Amino acid sequence: MQTGASQGASGGAVPGRDRQFLEVYQKVSRLISTTLDHQEVMDTIVRSLTELLIVDACTIRLLDHSTRTFVLGAAHGVSLEYLSREVIDTEETLTTVRSGTPVYNEDAAQESCPQFRQAAAQEGIKSILTVPVLYKEELIGIMRLLTRRTHQFTDAEIALAVGLSEQIGVAISHGRMFKEMEARLVFLNGIQEISTLVNFTLDIDHIFNVVVERAAVSMGAKGCTLRLINPESGLLELAASYGLSAAYLHRGEVSHERNIQVVLNGEPVAIYDVRRDPRIQYHQQMTTEGICSLLAVPVKVNGEVIGALRILSDRPRVFTDSAVRFAVTLAEVGGSAIRKARSYQKITRLMRQVQAHEEFLANIIDSLQHQLLVIDQSRRIVLANQVYLETVGKPEDEVLDRSYTELCDITSEDSPVEQVLQGREMRPFLQTSGEDQAQRWLERTAFPIHDDSGNILYVIEIIRDVTSEYLLAEERLQSGKLQAILALAGTVAHEVNSPLFAALGTAELLAEELQLPEEREELEVIVRNLKQIGELTSKMVSMTGFTDQDYAGERKILSLTQNSKDAEDRR
Repeated sequence: MQTGASQGASGGAVPGRDRQFLEVYQKVSRLISTTLDHQEVMDTIVRSLTELLIVDACTIRLLDHSTRTFVLGAAHGVSLEYLSREVIDTEETLTTVRSGTPVYNEDAAQESCPQFRQAAAQEGIKSILTVPVLYKEELIGIMRLLTRRTHQFTDAEIALAVGLSEQIGVAISHGRMFKEMEARLVFLNGIQEISTLVNFTLDIDHIFNVVVERAAVSMGAKGCTLRLINPESGLLELAASYGLSAAYLHRGEVSHERNIQVVLNGEPVAIYDVRRDPRIQYHQQMTTEGICSLLAVPVKVNGEVIGALRILSDRPRVFTDSAVRFAVTLAEVGGSAIRKARSYQKITRLMRQVQAHEEFLANIIDSLQHQLLVIDQSRRIVLANQVYLETVGKPEDEVLDRSYTELCDITSEDSPVEQVLQGREMRPFLQTSGEDQAQRWLERTAFPIHDDSGNILYVIEIIRDVTSEYLLAEERLQSGKLQAILALAGTVAHEVNSPLFAALGTAELLAEELQLPEEREELEVIVRNLKQIGELTSKMVSMTGFTDQDYAGERKILSLTQNSKDAEDRR
């Protein structure tokens, strides 16, 4: 191995070569001034140098900053198999080139690296000149000139190659800058489109589909996939895809791939050659799909990685910083959409639950057999169940927001609602309504609903119609009174009957013995009165009820009711 132009052949260029070198410079300069496509510049140079420098092949490799390896940019005169070799050169040569010094090897068969010697022998390569491609003293790639015959590169050839590599560095850098500006504009439009979509729709599936499509189209890639972690299984599941076949998408589980594991740890991954990179597992499936390079970035929500976005290219590609940032930003927008959609779904589920609970509660309230009112702090009705509405015969809109005291005709400070609102101990409250036969008795009870601070928000009042219970209690009371009076009447009649019958018998005997008409008449009056008393005791024994009758002053007397059959028998 020899380094630097000073170690080349001592002789100058052959006659006419200086003019040819100048023509190459002019052609490259025209390319740089007329095109901003650095790929076209590289393709032209590798073709031109094989003719002008009488070499058999020329390659240009660009430095991939993410992996610190040299990836193919352009080539002419060598096979694809040679270009695809794993070891492109010895570490010694690459170290020297990285320092900015050109290196040439007159006999590749003498190299120390066996893989490199074998690849060169199979391709028939004898001599190699490797030149760094620099821009502003920064290494951005390497250019190689290869011959299939032993060739000693002259100082002029090395100087020409170095000069052209500098031009290549300028062309590549300028082209990259233009492409970067152009790409950034495309990327910015893509981000704006996705951001606008996220702000105006909650259809998460539609957002996912637009994200993967926009990522692939904006980056000029073959396709894109979005996979999200299933919270239950912990596995990555396909959420959306673009530009890829079903066979590729369902090739198998991808969670254990090294590139995915790196992404799930929160770092982006760029892979130039998916066919050989050890971070890829499904090499054959990717080759069949036509995938050459990929970029994978994490999808995050609130700093937590929930998935991976992968952009897949069908041509070898070094992903620039702006491309990586664009993919990361797209993933962030997707994460924001997921967060927004999840929040909306939670709110929707909560609202549905609240609605379901409200409907359930309303059904329960309406199914109550008693009247129910809910009153707020300002003593206005905020809820009335169906039983109450049917009882008062009013529609709901005539009841809600009405004053409680006005609607219920209650002004007493002892009403249950007032007791609760004033913080007093609630006591039973009985209200009567209607007149005569239509009179009703209503029992009202109230209970407070507090907020987190213990303040009363609402009062729930239950109104029970206790008319039947009240009338039953009155009937029982009257029945008790009747039984007591009957018992008393029977006792009195029993106690009176004994002396009454004795007095009546004596009076009847005396009436038979008396001779004087005046005496007999007076005794008959006594007998008649005694018989009336006897009839009264008989009525007391057979009485079944009584009624009140007014008497002198505020007094009342009882009018006894006698069983008609018993009265007839006594007659």
